[in-house]
Amino acid sequence: MAFDYKKEYKEFYLPPKTPGIIRIPEMNYLAVRGQGDPNEPEGAYKTAIGLLYAIAFTIKMSYKGSHKIDGYFSYVVPPLEGLWWQPGSDRIDYSHKEAFRWISMIRLPEFVTKEEFDWAIQEATQKKQSDFSKVEFFPYQEGLCVQCMHIGSYDNEPATIERMDQYAIGNGYTVDISDTRFHHEIYLSDPRRAAAEKLRTVIRHPVRQ
Repeated sequence: MAFDYKKEYKEFYLPPKTPGIIRIPEMNYLAVRGQGDPNEPEGAYKTAIGLLYAIAFTIKMSYKGSHKIDGYFSYVVPPLEGLWWQPGSDRIDYSHKEAFRWISMIRLPEFVTKEEFDWAIQEATQKKQSDFSKVEFFPYQEGLCVQCMHIGSYDNEPATIERMDQYAIGNGYTVDISDTRFHHEIYLSDPRRAAAEKLRTVIRHPVRQ
């Protein structure tokens, strides 16, 4: 049975629809940085997702080739995630998606070191004859956060975020979005296959006491 991070770490990937406080440990990710509207059909965001999954599956399928990764185990590729911000603001203005800055990312299994990441970039570059130089090995220490499961369209997230803010304040915390701590989304649904009102997205905001 392949290891599934969503099932094994439900506290990170399957929170309830009511806000809660959680401490997130440091994790390593594949990441691509960019800017602009994520809905542009041939835009930078769509390109970034393609790059991420190409490297993610190069690592996942490595056991079939001659390169053996120490500590490798069978696993399900974790869901796509994103850190989002807009310059000069600690809030997200959904009416100005062209102003988005983002880091699109996929969690790496613990056995993937920087050296194994470098191998995967080289392997994918040679096999696919494509440029993967924008993909980076990205450790992220998120720390104390408020999070909640959002059900519905991405454009309707502000209502969920408002509930998260109220919960955090009511429990002695302050939202702590900054240049190093970001609005964080984890995508559990494929928007190409699920109706907008049924999309499941984990929303996470950094907080401090």
